[in-house]
Amino acid sequence: MRDALTPEDAIRLFGMANQLVETDLDRVERELNVDLGRAKPSRGGNESHDFQFSRELREEAAAMARHYEMFYCLENSIRALVRSALNASAHGGAWWNACVSETIRNEVKLRIQRETDSGVTLRSDDPLDYTTFGELGEIIKSNWDVFGALLNSQKAVASIMTRLNQLRGPIAHCSELVEDEIDRLNLTVRDWFRQMEAQSREE
Repeated sequence: MRDALTPEDAIRLFGMANQLVETDLDRVERELNVDLGRAKPSRGGNESHDFQFSRELREEAAAMARHYEMFYCLENSIRALVRSALNASAHGGAWWNACVSETIRNEVKLRIQRETDSGVTLRSDDPLDYTTFGELGEIIKSNWDVFGALLNSQKAVASIMTRLNQLRGPIAHCSELVEDEIDRLNLTVRDWFRQMEAQSREE
């Protein structure tokens, strides 16, 4: 018997599904050269610098911002799932040392140290926030006794996380995603949703 979706998880899934719809509408507007009246009000703060960049570059940035927003929501919702599930496991609050491989823990230590040495404000005091999609996949895989009740297939999850890790690169490094990669991103996110649906499929 699997646990039903929590209200928080349901809200996260709804939000990400909405982002997929918005992405599809962006494509319709772009391909048909129409304006569906969906322009968001300005968030302020950067208008005075807009004139310094070409219209083409600003349009590319606006399109890529949607993909970054999707990745931000997805990556942090997966981390929340990992954190919640392992906190609720037999290891409780000691799960980081008990459930995460030494290799990943050492990589995270190096990343934290690099941020500390650079003098910037640390992004988080939670080591899980320093893991990559690939590492999150490894954590899920090595603790399948916990996640098997929440997700459909271990192999599918590993494949999804690998694809997400590959797709993250262009977005994180301010490169434009080509059409095929946008399609791949949307399909991969939908694949993840199908894994998450396992939580509510059986009660």
